Amino acid sequence: MSAPAAPRPSLPTPSPTAAEAAATATAPASASAAVTTAATRHRGLLDWRVRFAILSVIWGFSFLLIKVGTEAYAPFQVALGRVLFGALALLAVLMVRREPLPRGLRTWGHLTVAALLLNTAPFSLFAYAELSIPSSLAGICNATSPLWGMALSLVALSEDRPTRRRFAGLGLGFLGVLTVLGAWHGFSGVDAKGTAFALLASLCYPIGWIYVRRTLAGTPGSPVALTGAQLLVSTFQLALVSALFTSAPASFPLWPTLSVIALGALGTGMALQMQYGLVTEVGPTTAQMVTYFIPVIATTAGVLVLGEQLSWNTPVGAAIVLAGAALTQTRPAPGKPA
Repeated sequence: MSAPAAPRPSLPTPSPTAAEAAATATAPASASAAVTTAATRHRGLLDWRVRFAILSVIWGFSFLLIKVGTEAYAPFQVALGRVLFGALALLAVLMVRREPLPRGLRTWGHLTVAALLLNTAPFSLFAYAELSIPSSLAGICNATSPLWGMALSLVALSEDRPTRRRFAGLGLGFLGVLTVLGAWHGFSGVDAKGTAFALLASLCYPIGWIYVRRTLAGTPGSPVALTGAQLLVSTFQLALVSALFTSAPASFPLWPTLSVIALGALGTGMALQMQYGLVTEVGPTTAQMVTYFIPVIATTAGVLVLGEQLSWNTPVGAAIVLAGAALTQTRPAPGKPA
């Protein structure tokens, strides 16, 4: 998930995507002590490499869970279940720690916009996308988020100066997208609408990061409290949208229901908790490398579990996209001009 370097405060986006690792790379300065304490509390339970692998698997399988969820529920309902169970998981953590939710109308106003950009819109778009495209393609489209972020940051964030290497990464990533979609065949066999939804979902994340960095940097409260509040707001947003545009489910099939619950409780709640600990223990640079395993696992899960078809250009294009994304995140060494 393409992390900004500290100390750029941002809220983690509770999504099993490349965006989440980026957004969880930093926390508000006032919350650093709380995060450090939490990380120290869990450091001895599992080696960070094991937790890194578990996190990669959880976020990689999330696209499969979305696909299974949409077999029985409308996309808005899948997104609603995702934020609802994610919020419940984080609220349970806050209750155990006896930590309060953020206060202040201004903070909650900004969290409302952040929830729309980082949860409500992208979660719904990914669910709609997977009605017509494979979960593996959705996972690869998600990996373009760092590329969108680099392009937007050059315009919106004055501290992100362009370099030849980062521009090369942007071009390489674009080439990778064309490879995944099979541009030389005229994009035949690729659902344009579903792919556009997945790419638009990936674009939502860096827009959300920029908004959060401009409005919520330094907001009092732990990252768990801020993210829990953000998910609560997103739950209300999606509950309203679902009530207006979908009908109540006639039944609750076992596997789609379990998939939505796991998507929220594990892919959003537990995974974010794990990511906070990794960022504090090994640093954002190492922790963000989970980004580059997510599309690999998403593709593998789609092929092995769901029987999705995989042509040679999909893994090759995905590798090119990830290489481009990695280049866009490189920064000049200390003492060297950008």
